[in-house]
Amino acid sequence: MPNIRRTVVAGDFIFAISGRVPGERQFVVGGFKVAEKIDALAAYARFPENRVRRTPDGIIQGNVIVNADGSQHHDDNHSNFERRVENYIVGGDPLVLETPAEFNRSREETLSTLRRICGREGNRVFDIVGRYRRLDERQIAELAGWLRSIKEAP
Repeated sequence: MPNIRRTVVAGDFIFAISGRVPGERQFVVGGFKVAEKIDALAAYARFPENRVRRTPDGIIQGNVIVNADGSQHHDDNHSNFERRVENYIVGGDPLVLETPAEFNRSREETLSTLRRICGREGNRVFDIVGRYRRLDERQIAELAGWLRSIKEAP
């Protein structure tokens, strides 16, 4: 999201929440620390594995949205290209849930954990964190610690 990429700085944390799926509860899927921000053309050179591409079965993958000359890749169909080529985020210190057991535990605990950390009530993740919520250092440490506890569970 251009507005998030524009406002974060190196050292900030970004946490990701699963998409909305009918009949499923959203949950925290992971997070990372912002290591640096670069433009999309620099990302094209540094991260060729992240360039937009179409798989043999037609699925579009990748998040480097430019071609070698800096123009918009033909498979990137977003309309705000000019705002999206700036501030490509390079992450570090990832905390990523990967297994079904980790997903299940996060799905079960996300609401209560976010209620406690954010000090807000709500029946949906959005009710608690909304859009663009900034966490303070204590909240970041608590959320990262909770994710680590899921990763370290037997």
